[in-house]
Amino acid sequence: MSQITREQLEELTRERLPFAKAYRFVIENLAAHEAWVRLPANGEFLRPGGTISGPAMMALADYAMYAAILATIGPVELAVTTNLNINFLHKPEPGDLVAKARLIKLGKRLAVGDVPIFGGDGSVMVAHATATYSIPPQRQPVR
Repeated sequence: MSQITREQLEELTRERLPFAKAYRFVIENLAAHEAWVRLPANGEFLRPGGTISGPAMMALADYAMYAAILATIGPVELAVTTNLNINFLHKPEPGDLVAKARLIKLGKRLAVGDVPIFGGDGSVMVAHATATYSIPPQRQPVR
């Protein structure tokens, strides 16, 4: 069971993460230890050669990981990225991308996760990210 609803996460994103507005992320699945987030097709994220930019894919991975953490521990605003690594595996064609974040380890102070990113019909993994988040010592919910 998720510790935050999709609606609560969307509200938190609108109110506290204004930079995310440009990406128009769509939360497709939210459950304890996982989140699936869609990055809708948008010409603004294309780079020369007709592929989706690396920074857009990194933002998708980072947001999906944040969603998975909040789904597990609740709306702790100050959970922040301490490390994000990404491998670009295949050239993503223009279109939606879906990140499927999964927590590998959740400790008192750190969370580690795995975020494969799929393009097109979901059959091709176009990138794979791993991320580590710092969790504040007192998990105070957002007010």
